[in-house]
Amino acid sequence: MEKWNGKVAVVTGASSGIGEETCRQLVEKGMIVVGFARREDKLQVLEDDLKGKPGKFYYHKVDLCSEENILEAFNWVKKTLKSVDVLINNAGVWKRSDLLGNTNDWKQMFETNVIGANICSREAIKIMEEIQIKEGHIININSVAGHYLYPFMKDISVYGATKHSVTAITECLRELMGMKNLPIRVTSISPGAVETDMIDNLSKLEGVKMLKPIDIAEAIMYALSAPQRVNISEIIIRPRENTLSFVKKLAQI
Repeated sequence: MEKWNGKVAVVTGASSGIGEETCRQLVEKGMIVVGFARREDKLQVLEDDLKGKPGKFYYHKVDLCSEENILEAFNWVKKTLKSVDVLINNAGVWKRSDLLGNTNDWKQMFETNVIGANICSREAIKIMEEIQIKEGHIININSVAGHYLYPFMKDISVYGATKHSVTAITECLRELMGMKNLPIRVTSISPGAVETDMIDNLSKLEGVKMLKPIDIAEAIMYALSAPQRVNISEIIIRPRENTLSFVKKLAQI
């Protein structure tokens, strides 16, 4: 990770869970990190916690359903920090809405998980191209639901569709970077269930063991630390135990 010391990383969904832990890890390793999230109070707490660390943490209040918000935030990063070297598209929404459910829930999931993330990638790559970056990396936090269908699981169909979109977009973006001959690596990291605010009630299910945010943050560090000749294309992470128990419990909710 030494090569990223002093470089700029943008992390979405930075106010809790995987995003918060990723910000902590990157700042500890000397990166200049900008956290995007809606909950400014939590971002302020994180900023206070990270004072005096090897790197530096900034934040910007951003709603990924608003392209205007995203553009303003990236303009601030470009003007203030002059670069984006790493983008972690972590922000995600899961609403309990199936294919016969609420339209607004569908829109929020697609706007956040797919469109908002892709706007972030587009804006980060614009900056990387403009400054002629020598090494960049975009990491999309995907899901096992982006690789497998779970038609028997209640209320996960639309969320799963957004994550299948992330799988396709990540693969196409990786190929596009190659066609454009840009030194930007693209990685998809697909966790199983993680103890985060998004699925907080599931972490209380009896007999179900879940991943911790640090598990995913460490996978991010692994992908980033690979030499430039290596593109870690996909990492799938599951809890070692009780995968079937989790699936059965979730199907009953």
